[in-house]
Amino acid sequence: MAGQEEDVTPPQSSTERRYELHQELPVDFPDPLFRGLHRIIRFAIRVLAVLMVAVILWGVGDVIYIIYDRLVTPPLLLLDINDIFYTFGAFMAVLIAVEIFINIRLYLGTNVFPVQLVVATALMAIARKVIVLDFETLTPMYIFGIAATTLSLGVTYWLLRQGDQNRQWND
Repeated sequence: MAGQEEDVTPPQSSTERRYELHQELPVDFPDPLFRGLHRIIRFAIRVLAVLMVAVILWGVGDVIYIIYDRLVTPPLLLLDINDIFYTFGAFMAVLIAVEIFINIRLYLGTNVFPVQLVVATALMAIARKVIVLDFETLTPMYIFGIAATTLSLGVTYWLLRQGDQNRQWND
């Protein structure tokens, strides 16, 4: 129609829509007080990132020490099943710390809260717990609780992945 301007803005992708829907700690917030508070919180998150790297390095050192200690304990150079599970637990703890660091990095680097990554990290943490479970000392209720948590996190992760795939097909 004459006199009406045509909207020439390109359609937004699902990622761009997510940026609009959920914005964490914007540095260009209009209120100077909140802008300053957001800067303080972002600095605190950077400190947490540095500390997480220290924890990761410490964890790698711990894994090396655990393997060394288990191998030099008689019988030399042999690991029993408990040693292997203990070592797996130490490895998983370091990998979980790496996932948490990635969460922090994404939190600082984008305006999107990485829900799927957080759920994946929680799933990895519960998987670590399952790997190192000592079934001889646990109550059935505890095992049931771990199973329910694992199942609910798995279903949540699957649903989040399905939602992302559906959004990709619709874009």
